[in-house]
Amino acid sequence: MRRRDFLTVLVGSAVASPHASRAQDYPSRPVRFIVGFAAGGPNDILARLMSEWLSVRLGQPFAVENRPGAAGNLAAEAVVRAPADGHTLLLLGPSNAINASLHDRLDFDILRDIAPVAGITREPLVMVVNPSVPVKTVAEFIALAKAHPGTITLASAGNGSSPHVAGELFKMMTGVDLVHVPYAGGGPALKDLIGARVQMMFEPMSASIEPIRSGKLRALAVTTAMRSPALPDVPTMGDSVPGYEASAVTGIGVPKDTPAEIVATLNAEINAALADPKIKARLADMGGMELVGSPADFGRIFAGEIEKWAQVVKSSGAKPN
Repeated sequence: MRRRDFLTVLVGSAVASPHASRAQDYPSRPVRFIVGFAAGGPNDILARLMSEWLSVRLGQPFAVENRPGAAGNLAAEAVVRAPADGHTLLLLGPSNAINASLHDRLDFDILRDIAPVAGITREPLVMVVNPSVPVKTVAEFIALAKAHPGTITLASAGNGSSPHVAGELFKMMTGVDLVHVPYAGGGPALKDLIGARVQMMFEPMSASIEPIRSGKLRALAVTTAMRSPALPDVPTMGDSVPGYEASAVTGIGVPKDTPAEIVATLNAEINAALADPKIKARLADMGGMELVGSPADFGRIFAGEIEKWAQVVKSSGAKPN
C-alpha cells in the first residue's frame, strides 16, 4: 500500500496544477536545498554540485542548508513542512529509504509527503578489510568468518545506516556471524578500520576509494550488480554471493503538491547536469553512476529501495541508535 501511495503522488504531480502562473516564474527567489548531514560528506558534495548547476541555469541562488541529526529525519521533516512551491528541496538518500522501516513512529511518511523530482547517482559500497586481515577474496573472508564465528568485527556509520544494513544483508545471505560495531558516523568508523581497531566494513565508494588506492584498505568486492569503472579490478559481490546487490541511491525530492511544471523544470535541469562532461567526470571519480530519468523513474527506484531495506531491517532486528 505504501508503494502505491507513493506512485499516486507521482501521478498527481503530473496533473495540471492550479498554480501554473506561479510555476512560469519559477524560481522567484533563492531556493533552499536541505541536506540531512554535515558539510563535507558525500551527500553534501552531491548537493553542492547540483546547487551550483541549478543556480546558473535557473538564475536564482540554490543554497545548501545542512541540517544534520536523527539520520536525516530532521531535514526530511523540515522539507515536508515547507511550502509546496519548489523553493525548498531535499537531498534524498539511502538513510531516508532505511528510516521508513527502521523507525516505528515518524511525524511524516517519506513516500506520502515527499514527491520525487530526479535521481542523481547510484553509488556502490565497497566491502573493505584492514590489510592485516589475511584474506584477498570474498570467498576467503567467508571461510575465515565461519572458522571463527563471532570474532570478526563489522564497523558501520551507526545502527540502520547504509553500511550497517549492507552488512546485515551480507550476513543473512552467507550465514556468517560478525560482531557489529556501530559508530557515530562513517568518518570515525573508517578511521578505526584503517587503524585496525575493527576489521571490515561496507563503505560507500566515495569515502573508501582513496584509502583503497593508497593501500590503507583492501577492497574485496563492490556491492552493485556491475563492476565499477572507478575500481575495475574489484569483482562484484554477486560473483561470490549470487543475488547480492546494495547501493546508495541519491536524488532530489520536494514537498507533495509541488506544481508539476516546477517538478518538470527541475527534472530537466538535473538531467542536463548529469549529461555535462565535467559533472559526469566528478561523479565517476566518486564512484557514482548517473541516474538519468523522469520523476516517475526515480520514484519507482526509491520506492524499491524502501521495500528492499524494510525486509533487511525486519529480518535483522535493526533498531535506531
